[in-house]
Amino acid sequence: MHSAIFGPVIALIGWTLIMWIWMYAKRIPAMQRAGIDAKTKVGGTGADLRAVLDAKAQWPADNYNHLLEQPVIFYAICIVLALMDQGDNLNATVAWAYVALRIAHSLVQVTTNRVIVRFSLFSLATITLIMLTVHAAMAYWGVSFH
Repeated sequence: MHSAIFGPVIALIGWTLIMWIWMYAKRIPAMQRAGIDAKTKVGGTGADLRAVLDAKAQWPADNYNHLLEQPVIFYAICIVLALMDQGDNLNATVAWAYVALRIAHSLVQVTTNRVIVRFSLFSLATITLIMLTVHAAMAYWGVSFH
């Protein structure tokens, strides 16, 4: 099965893995600066690290976690659309918009972390996710949107 909507799915998974690398590229040096020896440290939580690490070193980790939250819905609806043979044209374009908005959200969060900008990008991305869900529901119940 080939569906254009798989392109944005693959792209967002790739971006999530890039953020995983970025997270450790920032966090490991910050842990070293804070005197945390990862080889001997036992247990701990993100809150423990947040208490001792520079906030900017935590931002990529926060974003990585965000990329494992709402995008799960994105992946599911894209697969549903592809299985219903609705993963091309408009839906693929909307899916690419979602990916672009989530990448922009990531870049804002790991650089300036301006909350109003992040919120705006997140809200726009959520609107695209709602659109994909409505399109899937319409296709499932036989309502045309073309």
